[in-house]
Amino acid sequence: MVIRFAGDSGDGMQLTGTQFGNTAAALGNDLATLPDFPAEIRAPAGTLAGVSGFQLQFASHDVFTPGDGPDVLVAMNAAALKANLPELKRGAVVIANVGGFDETNLKKAGLASNPLEDGSLDGFKLYTLDVTRLTRECLKGSSLNTRAIDRSKNFFALGLMYWMYNRPMETTLQWLRDRFKNQPDVLAANEKVLQAGHAYGETTEMFEVTYRVPKAQVAPGTYRNITGNTALAWGLIAASKLAGIDLFHGAYPITPASDVLHELSRHKAFGVVTFQAEDEIAGVAAAIGAAFGGKLAVTTSSGPGIALKTEAIGLATMAELPLVIINVQRGGPSTGLPTKTEQADLLQAMFGRNSEAPLPILAPATPGDCFHMAIEAARIAIKYMVPVFLLSDGYLANGAEPWPVPKLADLPRIPVTFRTDPEGFSPYQRAADTLARPWAIPGTPGLEHRIGGLEKHEHTGSVSYDPVNHERMVKLREAKVAGIAADVPDLEVNGDTSGDLLVLGWGSTYGAITAAVSAARARGLKVSSAHLRHLNPFPRNLERVLRSYGQVLIPELNMGQLRLLIQARFVLPTIGLSKVQGQPLKVSEVLARIEELARSH
Repeated sequence: MVIRFAGDSGDGMQLTGTQFGNTAAALGNDLATLPDFPAEIRAPAGTLAGVSGFQLQFASHDVFTPGDGPDVLVAMNAAALKANLPELKRGAVVIANVGGFDETNLKKAGLASNPLEDGSLDGFKLYTLDVTRLTRECLKGSSLNTRAIDRSKNFFALGLMYWMYNRPMETTLQWLRDRFKNQPDVLAANEKVLQAGHAYGETTEMFEVTYRVPKAQVAPGTYRNITGNTALAWGLIAASKLAGIDLFHGAYPITPASDVLHELSRHKAFGVVTFQAEDEIAGVAAAIGAAFGGKLAVTTSSGPGIALKTEAIGLATMAELPLVIINVQRGGPSTGLPTKTEQADLLQAMFGRNSEAPLPILAPATPGDCFHMAIEAARIAIKYMVPVFLLSDGYLANGAEPWPVPKLADLPRIPVTFRTDPEGFSPYQRAADTLARPWAIPGTPGLEHRIGGLEKHEHTGSVSYDPVNHERMVKLREAKVAGIAADVPDLEVNGDTSGDLLVLGWGSTYGAITAAVSAARARGLKVSSAHLRHLNPFPRNLERVLRSYGQVLIPELNMGQLRLLIQARFVLPTIGLSKVQGQPLKVSEVLARIEELARSH
């Protein structure tokens, strides 16, 4: 089932969807979520620009996306209905809060007539109830003011949906008790409204059917619902423990990366230091200093902030220090679409520094995968003494899925060797297998050395203007990054290892591609998929995999950036599927392109 809660940005739709998702996860359903909200803190109420939505798909089988379109839309006002109506499946259920469809709301939404009455919804199953009035009646006599009472109406809608889908309320009731334990009047009001919404569904007999979604068949283990940003933060903490060094995070708040900073700041007990800098440059510069001092150094941002960090990232490249750079991508350019998703910073990560400055680039595929790719980024940064880009995006950052909590023994150790012996020490003397220079901590007797942005002598690290030395250093830095390919797993193929069509993706397109290819194969089409998590360097078997298929389709949330890199590297024709709407790919969009290519082949 796919449900979307939609209303004003102050109606608590994100909280409502999150609570429904947490309950689904606790019941053992597989799920995926898509929060979608305005960039403004107080978006204009009642307008299309102010609509906030939260969609989730939950099922008794594997779920790869939040769903293409809702089976059920809960619309708290006229603007929410208008904004989401084009996404609804024919025959879908619409539950509308009549209290949000008065003349003022209709005018703000740009509606000439009331869609609940003019036949606009004839193709859907419409249920109307005045959630606003019912909430006020439920809390009549409460000590809360009218504004606070109205803020509780989302819990009435949530209680109703719990009844419709046979969901217990206990997970949310416990959350309320924990959240409002010091505000007993607010706690009592929300508990009462949640239970009233459930009772309304049970007693009014206006709904002909209810639904039951059994638990999914999953491997035994301990699971929790996790968002991509939380998974990134936990992965970084785990990496610091696996490496046996403390974690330093230098960052400036920016949507949608700020939650990583927020989450890390809660875990000082694990040796985590978070530094909220005065600007983006200060954040990355502090992280570079921490890397020099022997910490697992991390900086996070989104595309505009990465642009500001560029010169300092070049400094880390020249100094050859381990630094994890996380870019939680969003729509651009400039401020662009701060709360919408995009994956258009791949070329920025690949080439967005002056001169020749190649860096490793990684990308997680799902919210839970963010945990493991954060560990992988730290491992590569430390092993090869190099800054590493990790490209997440807004869809992964805010989306959630059930995540199997790994056992510590199953996670890879990250060996760290600090140079302590001054005998024969040279700051840029390289290991034969990795080309990594030694990690020498400032203050270690006899290991004093210089770092900085000026070119280094090949061995001593002293400033060098020798042209031949400069060319050697450029080629050494390039060879070090290229050599990481030997440490990258082979690209795995989902489906036949050769055939008519391969769908190649990276980052958050994983879910839509996987679901679409599975559907296409069920229809008898000869199509396979593969997903890149290492984007620079590529897996060593990538070219062989690509040339095993008659056609290669590359869906991306950009204008074809991976496609450009593939064609430049392998001189191999590919087919693009680009989407730059601030929204994730739909399964139907990928499936339609697969079927079109199958018909024309």
